[in-house]
Amino acid sequence: MTSLLKIIGIFLILVAAIVAIHTVIEPLYYTSTDDNPYNASVWTYINVLSAISIVLGIILSYSRMSKVNENSSVQEFIAANTLFYGFMFVAIFFFWNWFGIQKFAEDFTAGGPETRSIVWIIVDALSPLLNGALGAHLLRKSDSS
Repeated sequence: MTSLLKIIGIFLILVAAIVAIHTVIEPLYYTSTDDNPYNASVWTYINVLSAISIVLGIILSYSRMSKVNENSSVQEFIAANTLFYGFMFVAIFFFWNWFGIQKFAEDFTAGGPETRSIVWIIVDALSPLLNGALGAHLLRKSDSS
């Protein structure tokens, strides 16, 4: 089990790095327009990795949070709860936006292009922090076991 946690930890850290780096460098090589505000060809693959990392993050951070009890430190309580609720926040925004751009429902117009762009900025800023923190925790946990 510890080797699986180590692999998941490495995966989460890699996804965090990919999302963070691509978010920063995309404006350097891609000129956005109103019709194409982001580089869809690259984000198509990154979004699949992000979806997997968010689902793993929810499961593993919930597991960590459920193990916190009255004997746990305040730091562990805050860290576990922050990760879980942070992943839930990002999951709601991510999947709302992702399903919206997949055009599953052509008539769904709850958010325009500006709203979707802001939501992507929030997701792309928060998910590397959450993935990196949980990935580092899993690597430390697997090393100490």
